[in-house]
Formats: sequence, C-alpha cells, structure tokens
Amino acid sequence: MIDFYRENGYVLVKGLITPEEAAACRRETHELISRLRAVDPTWAVARKLTERHTELRHCHDAQFHAAVFSRLIVDPRFTDVAAEVVGSPNVQLHHTKIFVKPAERGSPFPMHQDAAHFPHTRHTMAAAIFHFDDAPEEKGCVRVVPGSHRRGPLPHVEEGGWHLPLDEWPLSSAVPVEAEAGDVLFLSYLLVHGSGVNTSGEDRTTFLVQFRDPEDEPADNVHRSRGQGMMLRGFAPDV
Repeated sequence: MIDFYRENGYVLVKGLITPEEAAACRRETHELISRLRAVDPTWAVARKLTERHTELRHCHDAQFHAAVFSRLIVDPRFTDVAAEVVGSPNVQLHHTKIFVKPAERGSPFPMHQDAAHFPHTRHTMAAAIFHFDDAPEEKGCVRVVPGSHRRGPLPHVEEGGWHLPLDEWPLSSAVPVEAEAGDVLFLSYLLVHGSGVNTSGEDRTTFLVQFRDPEDEPADNVHRSRGQGMMLRGFAPDV
C-alpha cells in the first residue's frame, strides 16, 4: 500500500470504516449541514467546466460541530495509515472539511494541488477523504494524475480559485478514483487532482482531513483553522 502511495501520490484504502459506520456518518453529516447557514464554496472557475448551475454544501472544522468527526480523526484505523503516509509516528491535524455534492448539480473542482493553498517546507502534508456514500464517476468522484506529486509545487492561477491552467490540465484527462461507502482516499498535497460534476440522482458525501508530520513547518502563514496543531497520533516534538 505505502509503495503504491509513494509511486503514485495517492492510495485508496478499501473499507477503512464499515458500511454501517459510513451510513451513520452520512446521516450525521446531512443533519449538521441542515443546521448550518448555507454557504456555497464553489470556485468561480468551476463555472467554466460545466454549462449547468452547480453548487456545494460544506463545513470547515467539522469536529467542533459533531462528535462523530472528533472520533474519526483519532481512530487508529485512520491514524495508523496516516502515519505511514507522512513517514512519521507523529500525525498532526491541519484542518477538516465536509463536502456534499448535491444530486444532479454538485459542483466540480478544476485540477489543482493543495500545496498551492497551504505550502509547507518538507511536503509531508496529505489529505484523507472519507467516503460516506458510494462515489462512482457520475457522482463527481475525485480524479487524479498519478505520479504528478513528483513534479513538486506547480505554478497556479490565482483568479477563480487557485487552480492549474484549464487547457494544460483538463479534468477529463485525469484518472477517476471511484470509491464505495467506507473507503478512504489518501493523497499527497502535491498530487494534481480535481473532481467532476455530480450528475447522478444522489448526493455525494465526503469528509476531508488534512494532516502532516508536526516537524513539517508551514512555508507561509496561511489557512489557519481552529483545530490546527491538534495531535492525532503520537506527540509534537520540540521544533
């Protein structure tokens, strides 16, 4: 598993949580979203990827809103894999997000690297995307460019959402990573990735955790979150 991650910049871990756990998390996610004031984080440039009107529902720092997410981010099934990914027994939280792509109109994300949004010095930063329901291609699953993490940080276009040039990095050329409820996708923050429009009749529900080796210092003081610095596994060495 870790060899595949090192080579490709991502790995899909099948059944990291059970279908029953995923279903329970999905219910809590949608209940939480229904309680919050609706904010659509769709990138402006995403409007260029489709002719239909699309939208997203999301929430930052989800663990401060519902305990189910607090339990997930310290679950050893997750943190043990996260430790392998960052190459350290110590795993530190950067931030969390919920994303719901509504049925028939879930917004896409153009191709990008997460590193453009919160660069770090050692590039151990990675993401884990928990799938709380199935994510086939028609639901706008994540799409990746395997091995692109080895190119290092790439220049991004700031206008419209910090994305890679659309003509050089078309979403259609990336590999879809279809997933089932309970699967977790781990990806390097240097991996070029995006996601398509949800054209299906069902919502796509995911929970994203960004994490790092605590010795990997930010290269810039950006993207602060309430939970940033929380230790998910091990301890924070003096740095």
